[in-house]
Amino acid sequence: MSTVAAIGERDRVCGLALAGAVVLAAEEPEAAREAWRGLPPEVALVVLTPRAAEALGARLDTQPPLTVVLPV
Repeated sequence: MSTVAAIGERDRVCGLALAGAVVLAAEEPEAAREAWRGLPPEVALVVLTPRAAEALGARLDTQPPLTVVLPV
């Protein structure tokens, strides 16, 4: 079964838990990178805050899962 995850600042992603997303709060760039590395294999979509996406940089272009960045 595919899962949705969310990585980013807690106040931007915590509400996604209500929709069933696995929320990985990451206030700092290294925390976002650590959350990305620790994603379970069943995650098919990751919702990112703009700051988390910036921290992940080129990783988003080279490996799954599918990602979407929240608007600013």
